[in-house]
Amino acid sequence: MQVAYPDKFVDSNADNYIKLSDRIWGYAELGFSEFDSSAAHVEYLEKAGFEIKRGIAGMPTAFVAEAGSGGPVVGILGEFDALSGLSQESGALVCRTSTEIANGNGHGCGHHLLGTSAHLAAVAVKSFLETSGMPGRVRFYGCPAEEGGYGKTFMVRDGLFNDVDAALTWHPGIANQVINLNLLAVKQVYFRFKGVAAHAGVSPHLGRSALDALELMNVGVNFLREHIVPEARLHYAIINAGGTAPNVVQANTEVLYTIRAPRNRVVDEIYERVEAIAKGAAMMTGCTVDTRFDSACSNILLNTPLNELMYKHLQRLGAPDYELSEHSFADAIHQTTHREERELAGRMLTAAWRDPKPLFDAVDRYDPASAITMHGSTDVGDVSWVTPTAQCATACFAFGSSPHSWQWVSQGKSSIAHKGMLLAAKTIAATAIDLFRDPSHIEAARAELVARRDGDEYSSPVPDGVQPVRR
Repeated sequence: MQVAYPDKFVDSNADNYIKLSDRIWGYAELGFSEFDSSAAHVEYLEKAGFEIKRGIAGMPTAFVAEAGSGGPVVGILGEFDALSGLSQESGALVCRTSTEIANGNGHGCGHHLLGTSAHLAAVAVKSFLETSGMPGRVRFYGCPAEEGGYGKTFMVRDGLFNDVDAALTWHPGIANQVINLNLLAVKQVYFRFKGVAAHAGVSPHLGRSALDALELMNVGVNFLREHIVPEARLHYAIINAGGTAPNVVQANTEVLYTIRAPRNRVVDEIYERVEAIAKGAAMMTGCTVDTRFDSACSNILLNTPLNELMYKHLQRLGAPDYELSEHSFADAIHQTTHREERELAGRMLTAAWRDPKPLFDAVDRYDPASAITMHGSTDVGDVSWVTPTAQCATACFAFGSSPHSWQWVSQGKSSIAHKGMLLAAKTIAATAIDLFRDPSHIEAARAELVARRDGDEYSSPVPDGVQPVRR
C-alpha cells in the first residue's frame, strides 16, 4: 500500500508543536541542564506512542524515542539547548533583555525550533508507518548540549547509532536549502599552570609566575598559526588569570583552547604541538602544567545521495507563503544587521541567490560540487561518520541576521520561525518515507559514506572514561 506525502500528518499536529517550541523557548536551558525541555519532549512523544529510553550515554537529559518494527531504521536528530548571555525580548527590534526569561539565557541558535520540528517529523513518519503497514522503525534522538558539550559524540561513542541506516536533521537558518557545508572537527582542552606565589615587590625572585607561563603559551600558539593548515582554527579563553592583586606573583592560571581542523587526525596533530608549547612555557617559567580534556566532535561527511533526496522534497514543498506583516518584520530586522553579515550569508548560497530579499521566499539550488568550508563545528559530524546523514535548513529568520545574536532570539517565536519549522518537519518526514519506500537510497548513501571516509575508520574524539560535563 502506498500512502501520499506526509504533509497532512505534519499539518494535523502543527498547532501542538508550535506550542511545544514556544514552551521550550521559555525554558532556555544550557547544555546538559535541559531538564524541563527534555521532559517536555518526552511527554509529547509518550502521548504519541513512542517507546522512550531516558538518561542515555551518561547524560540525564538525553533520550531515544522509537516507534515501528523491523525494516530499516531511520534516525531523526533533535536538539533543545540554549546559549548563555542571550536573553532577549521576543519580537523587539532592539537589543533588550527579556522579562520572560530570568536566567539570562536565550535561544540564539534556534534549537527550540530544531528539536520540535525533528520531533514532529518523527511523529509524522510513525503515522505513515502505521497507515501504510510498511516495516521500519523511526527513532528520534533527544540530543543535549550541541553548543560546546557535543552530546551526540557521547551517543555515537556508546554505539547508539550502530544500527541506524540513515540519519536526518536540519538547522533553523536564513534560507531554504540543503546544507552543503564542510564543517570542522574540534577539540577543547583546559591547560592549568601552577607556579609559586611570592610578594611581587619584596621577593619576586622567589616566585614562579603561572601568568607568565600562560602568556608565553598564548604567544607561542599565535606564532604556530602560520604553520598549520589554512583551514584550521585556534581559539582560546583565559579562564583564570591568577587573581586581581598585581603585587602577588600569580601561582595558578588556566586557559581553555579550542582547536579546529578538517579531520580528527589533523586536530590531534595540531593539539600535540599546542601541548608541546604549553610544556615549553611551563619549563621557561619554572612552573608545571596539567591538561584536562573538555569536549570534542568530528568533521561532517557530506552525503550526496541523501542530500539529493532531501533536496527533491524541499524543492517540491517550496517556501511558505508569507503575510505582508511577516515581510515587514523581516525587513525591520534586516535593517539592524551589518553589511558584512549579509555578505557572509550570501557566500553560503548558490550564485542565483547571492542578494536575496530580507525574507528568503524560495529554495536555494543544491549543487554537490559547490560545497564550501565553514569554520564551525557540530556533533552531527560524529553521526555522519557512522551512518549516512543529511541536513537541510529553512528560513526561520531574516536574511543576514546571524546565529548567536539578539536578532535570532527576538525572531525565535515569530510566525516566520514557526513556518520554517513546519517546512523542515515536512521535508525530513518526506525524505524518511522515501527511504522506507525505496531501500536503494540507503544502499547508495552507504556506498557514499564508505567513499567519503577515504580509508579512515571512525574513532571517537572523546577518550574512554571521559564523561559529559554539565555546562
